[in-house]
Amino acid sequence: QVQLVESGGGLVQAGGSLRLSCAASGRIFSNYVMGWFRQAPGKEREFVAAITWSGGGVYYAGSVKGRFTISRDNAKNTVYLQMNSLKPEDTAVYYCAADPNTSADVLTTEYEYDYWGQGTQVTVSS
Repeated sequence: QVQLVESGGGLVQAGGSLRLSCAASGRIFSNYVMGWFRQAPGKEREFVAAITWSGGGVYYAGSVKGRFTISRDNAKNTVYLQMNSLKPEDTAVYYCAADPNTSADVLTTEYEYDYWGQGTQVTVSS
């Protein structure tokens, strides 16, 4: 089992920045692919970004590419999502996800992830 706890959400004005953190416990964090997803009110959960177990591979949704950066610190069992140039349409609950995978693949769909955090709210005002 892996436990994931997100933090860092909040209210920010358009154009501002936030950094989300996801702390993992329970298993060897470095053996897991990590991803961020988000769900806006009335919409399905969507992929945001993912990073391979080593940090050597990253992938972003087109809507956030160039504005968001995913990174990880395996020594701290933590994955981060730096969000810059935030837009009102980025408003959502952001979820961290983990899957045991030491390949070079990044995972971009919900069903590929075994473990999920409880989510953290990000609200961007116009």
